Amino acid sequence: MPLNTRTYSDLNMSFTPNPITQDILKVTGPNSVVQAVVNLVQLSHYDKPFHPEIGSNIRSLLFEQLDMVTADALAKEISYLLGNFEPRIKTKNVIVQSNSNLDGYDIEIEFYLLNLTSPLTISVFLQRLR
Repeated sequence: MPLNTRTYSDLNMSFTPNPITQDILKVTGPNSVVQAVVNLVQLSHYDKPFHPEIGSNIRSLLFEQLDMVTADALAKEISYLLGNFEPRIKTKNVIVQSNSNLDGYDIEIEFYLLNLTSPLTISVFLQRLR
């Protein structure tokens, strides 16, 4: 195994137990980083105990008008958030499109994982909760 290869792992956020051991399953490799990116995008300031600096204003932007100005602000906020708080990735592109039918935003995040040469793309739908 090369020295610069890292294996990332995290708990599966669905908390599905292993059918045999009844332990919570873990997510490994790129899937664990993808899960962390999705969780980070949904995190607001003061949601993480003892770390109020980790988070963003994404949730408050969801209550603004559904237009391109807000979509651009969301893209900048997501890029800033991932650049500052997720050291395992390098963000390539963030595309935010408003979805007036579902009253939210379709977000596509393209990034490079530090161990991989090909980019990963994840899609997230964000909408405000009332």
